Amino acid sequence: MTRILTLTLNPAIDRTVTLDRLAPGEVHRARAVRDDAGGKGINVASCLADWGLPVTAAGVLGAGNAAVFEALFLAKGIADRCVCVAGETRINLKLVDPAGTTDVNLPGLTLDPATLRAVRAVLAEAAGPDTLVVLAGSLPAGAGTGLYAELTAELKSRGARVLLDASGPPLAAGLAAATLPDVVKPNRHELEEWAGHPLPTLVDVVEAARGLVRRGIPLVAVSLGAEGAVFVREREALHALAPAIEVASTVGAGDALVAGLVAGLVADLSLADTARLALAFAAGKLTRAGANLPGREEVEAIAGAIEVRTLTA
Repeated sequence: MTRILTLTLNPAIDRTVTLDRLAPGEVHRARAVRDDAGGKGINVASCLADWGLPVTAAGVLGAGNAAVFEALFLAKGIADRCVCVAGETRINLKLVDPAGTTDVNLPGLTLDPATLRAVRAVLAEAAGPDTLVVLAGSLPAGAGTGLYAELTAELKSRGARVLLDASGPPLAAGLAAATLPDVVKPNRHELEEWAGHPLPTLVDVVEAARGLVRRGIPLVAVSLGAEGAVFVREREALHALAPAIEVASTVGAGDALVAGLVAGLVADLSLADTARLALAFAAGKLTRAGANLPGREEVEAIAGAIEVRTLTA
């Protein structure tokens, strides 16, 4: 069985504050508050554990508030390979009202050379030819823009497969490197940044994704929010769209899609079935607060309702 390892170098505690109405400049009374251990790779691991897959979470946590993460790992059976450092993991605020979710992301811990060496040692020990590694999220202060590109080369030299889910300069560096990831999962805006121009239509998105495939990335999945997602490899391009669903929280929906993509890859599903599973994970998560999936039967039922279309460009 393929081992799954996620890396989160800039994790966060997602503090979701539910309001009757968000009005800038006014005093508010919260209707509810909850804290969830978060960060993209942590969220991916959480959803994969809900699906029943063994998964290991690596990354960097502040010792001052690591208990939230330790409780998640214990509750879901996630193997903990995180490096603990002095200080506290950042808290990201999610202000939820009927109009949607307003995010306030705080800066994270600074990654010093000793911590980075410790993380690299964990990856070197945990990753091998039977491993799929998810490199996910923003990079903290102290990490060079090219760190994901460097880690991709190191991991692939050990025979591991790499899925990169990043944005901005770290994504650009990863896509320009000599050693490329096996899978990338940009959203439309991130793909537009790489392409250098707007991608208003599905045809535009597919053509840009094919540019990455021609560059040497075997599989490109582009999340499109309410429009679903596009999945492109050398001879195949698919558009998957989930049915309308009641939304409890959008927090972690993109990470759930990545988790579904990983679950499809490790099960060696067809691209169409992988797309269905990825969208079902994302849609199922929308019905739950935090990065949590409903039961397996419910996810499978959603997958059966996913519409998958073949695209040409």
